[in-house]
Amino acid sequence: MITLCDAALDVLGCGDAKEKAEKSRKHAAAWRDNTISQVGLVTDMPDRPARPAHPELLPATQMPRRRKAGSKASKVALLHAIAHIELNAIDLAWDIMVRFAKYSDQNAKDGFSMPDEFFDDWVKVGDDEAKHFLMLEERLNDFDATYGDLPAHDGLWESSIRTKEDFAARLAVVPMVLEARGLDVTPNMIAMMQKQNDQKTAEFLQIIHDDEITHVRAGTVWFEHWCAYHNRDVEDYWQELVKTYFNGRLKSPFNHPSREEAGMIRDWYEPLADMDFSTEDISDA
Repeated sequence: MITLCDAALDVLGCGDAKEKAEKSRKHAAAWRDNTISQVGLVTDMPDRPARPAHPELLPATQMPRRRKAGSKASKVALLHAIAHIELNAIDLAWDIMVRFAKYSDQNAKDGFSMPDEFFDDWVKVGDDEAKHFLMLEERLNDFDATYGDLPAHDGLWESSIRTKEDFAARLAVVPMVLEARGLDVTPNMIAMMQKQNDQKTAEFLQIIHDDEITHVRAGTVWFEHWCAYHNRDVEDYWQELVKTYFNGRLKSPFNHPSREEAGMIRDWYEPLADMDFSTEDISDA
C-alpha cells in the first residue's frame, strides 16, 4: 500500500512530461477511491522535480520575442507557454502535499495540523493541472507541435524554492498570487481565440480558468485556516508574505469577479497593485 507521499514522489520524480501528467491523474483517482488512504511522511526530498530534456529552460530575459498575433506560430507559442505553466503546476500541487505532510492530522502530534480535506483539495489541483497539460498537448498536436519544441521560462519553480520552509508563504504566493494571475489574463486569451474562430482552444482555456478559481479558493481557505490558528490577520499577513517571498510585480488590471469567487478580497491585493517586489534571482538555488 503506497502513501500519498509515495505517490507525490512518483510524480515529482518523473522526467517525462506526458507520463508525469498521467501519473498525477492515476494517483489522484487512487486517493479519491481510497486505494491510497494514508498521507505518509517524507523527511528528505529534492528542491526540484525531474524535468524532461526538452524544452530548453532559459532566463526570462533570454526568451524569444512573441510572434505576430493570429499566426499559427503565435498560437503554438502561447499554447506551449501555458502547457509549461501547467506542467510546473502539477509538481507544485504534489510538492505542497509531500513537503508539508508533517502538518497532516495523521502525522502531527500537537500544534497546527491539516485535515484530510486539505489533501483532497490539493489532489484535485494536481489532477486538474494534469488534465490541463494533456488538453494543451492535444491542441499543440493539432498544430503539428508538441511540448518541448520551444524554449521555456526557467523561473517558474522559483516560488517553490523560496517558500519551501514556510507553509503559509507557499499558500500566499503560489495559489493566491501566481494562480490568481491566471484568472486575470485567461479571459483575454479566450476572447482572442473566439475572435480567431478557434472554439476548441477557447473551450480549453475556459475549462482552465474555471478550474483555477477552485485552486485559488483552496489556497485562500487553507491560508485563512492557518491564520485563524496562529491568530494572524489574513489581510496583513498575506501582504507581509507577498512582500517577503514574491519575486515580481502584482500586475493590474485584476479580474475582480473571478478573484471574489475564489475568496480573494480586493482589500488584500489592490494596495499592492503594480508594486515591484523583484529581488535577486535564485532560480538556480
